[in-house]
Amino acid sequence: MKTYEIAVVHGDGIGREVCQSALSVIQALPGLTDAFTFKEYPAGADEYLRSGSAFPDATYEGCRRADAILHGATGIPGVTYPDGTETGIEFGLQLRFRLDLYANIRPIKLRPGIQSKLRDRKPGDIDYVIVRENTEGLYAARGNGVNLRDEMAADTLVVTRKGIERICRTAFELSRRRSGAPGDGKRRVTVCDKANVLRTYAFFRKVFNEVAEQYPDVEADYAYADAMTCHLVERPEHYDVIVTENMFGDIISDLAAVTVGSMGMSPSAEIGKEHGFFQAAHGSAPTIAGQNIANPYGTILSGAAMLEWLGERHGDQRLLLAAAAVERGVSAAMRSPHGLTRDLGGAARTSDITELVIGNLLPAASDAAE
Repeated sequence: MKTYEIAVVHGDGIGREVCQSALSVIQALPGLTDAFTFKEYPAGADEYLRSGSAFPDATYEGCRRADAILHGATGIPGVTYPDGTETGIEFGLQLRFRLDLYANIRPIKLRPGIQSKLRDRKPGDIDYVIVRENTEGLYAARGNGVNLRDEMAADTLVVTRKGIERICRTAFELSRRRSGAPGDGKRRVTVCDKANVLRTYAFFRKVFNEVAEQYPDVEADYAYADAMTCHLVERPEHYDVIVTENMFGDIISDLAAVTVGSMGMSPSAEIGKEHGFFQAAHGSAPTIAGQNIANPYGTILSGAAMLEWLGERHGDQRLLLAAAAVERGVSAAMRSPHGLTRDLGGAARTSDITELVIGNLLPAASDAAE
């Protein structure tokens, strides 16, 4: 039986609390006691204040060697470089570029027990995935922009044919594995861009269309980014898979997460050919750190995504069953009268949610095995 090495980076703010919650759930899974070794590494704003580096070389090497990386959250708004940008987020951004984690996959799903912020929406109405290109676009300009005499600043938005092709192909392949949009059951990939304004996005759409021709069984769909912010509120049932540039993916996935409960509900998997990085889509929320009130569901679900990715990558049925067990354990916890944290309208603490999910792992594991 293979033993998997997991690099664990807790990070800043609530990062340690939610990451520990996910670790506790994984470590409680029956039959997987010897399946993992967990190695902790520092990164983020606190590490920058301590050592002068938000992403130490030893942390990078540990992440590069590991079978997968599990992360809490990094970044503290007041801890910045001289140019005003945050130090803590250097970890996530640089890891994406250095390990070529080109596909940021963020499922948006309204689950039983959770009340949507959208009126009259119920579980089953919202179930789509945002596929965000993760290594190009405007964010790739970080650290390379120009500030000229404090009078003018510029960053460059760059996309490549290779980058667009592979992220669009990821989106179409994902749609093929899904059951289609909740509204009409159609497998559909929607490109979200500003092709009507900028050449970079017009090029993105052109390459998207070329890839779409290779998937005649999946409908190609289009939305401008500004209109998409309306569509995700007004008709989320239309969407199956959405593919988009880096910055737009960041923005619309935050909006989408709130429609299914809160930012704390949004897991993510950042995938390349060789590496996988798993974290919730929310930030470090330093104002509530240490109070045991953070919502850990997003990080727990990111842990489930990590198990699934490892299981598929290595053909390990144990991990696939474990991922299903965590998913079902989370669903059972959310349906509990005590399974909602403050951001979801409840009063449960972080530790309460962790215990609820763990308490539901055994029956969930039994269901998954049947």
